[in-house]
Amino acid sequence: MGEENKEVGTVTEIAQAVAAVAKEVPVYQDAVQPAAQELGKGLVVVAKAVNACLIPVEGLVWGVEKIKDFVRERVAKKLENVPPDEIQQPKPHVAVPAIEALRYTGIEESLSDLYANLLATSMDKATAYRAHPGFVDIIKNMCPDEAKVMKYLVTVRQFIAIANINSNISGGGGYNVMSRNVTSLGARAGCQHPGLLSTYLDNLARLGLIAVDYETFLTDPKAYEEIENAPAVKKILEQISQTPGRTGEIKKGIVKITDLGEQFGRVCILDKDRQPRD
Repeated sequence: MGEENKEVGTVTEIAQAVAAVAKEVPVYQDAVQPAAQELGKGLVVVAKAVNACLIPVEGLVWGVEKIKDFVRERVAKKLENVPPDEIQQPKPHVAVPAIEALRYTGIEESLSDLYANLLATSMDKATAYRAHPGFVDIIKNMCPDEAKVMKYLVTVRQFIAIANINSNISGGGGYNVMSRNVTSLGARAGCQHPGLLSTYLDNLARLGLIAVDYETFLTDPKAYEEIENAPAVKKILEQISQTPGRTGEIKKGIVKITDLGEQFGRVCILDKDRQPRD
């Protein structure tokens, strides 16, 4: 009986201490206090961390004035070589969702620049017809690194070497993909997280901007040298060679821009002064 009273007293003390600490988290006070009584001090620590991280985010959401500044500075700059009488009010179904999206992505320069080019294209009478309203949703579904990849592809305008590293079963019994979508594209594009490039390519293909084709490969014998000589690739091939009944293969392919990707590039990636005016 004495042990039970001791345990109850300890739990009560913890609950009281948690409730006292919870009062120091004003933004989430109502949510934290009831939960703290059940989950203990750990939840309070998490709640305080969440509070500390979310409050600064409020300052990252652009308001009306910030968006006005963006239009005056970035968009106007892109239209400086367009005759004033050729500048028009953009179509609402393009401009309104683009401006709304800027509230949350304006701080990401690689993404906000896509919106700036889209708005500028839609405001030029000679190019407005190219500004597809679906481009806003495409940008919304891209991360900054993916914007960098698309910019690189649109700029270099060539097929990019890519490969899967396969472990083939001897006798034609199938294969396992040991490493997928191996390419130096991430580093070349200046991605912050080049290790996620395979995921980026999957998403860009899902959006219809690119195609990853393993039925086609580059005939230039030097095109795949960088992949073949990569230490990580050599290590995988060495491991495969040490497995009985297995042989390693570098399955060659290419990354290419689709027609939609080409149009997206002309409108959202190329600077306005590089876009042909009809």
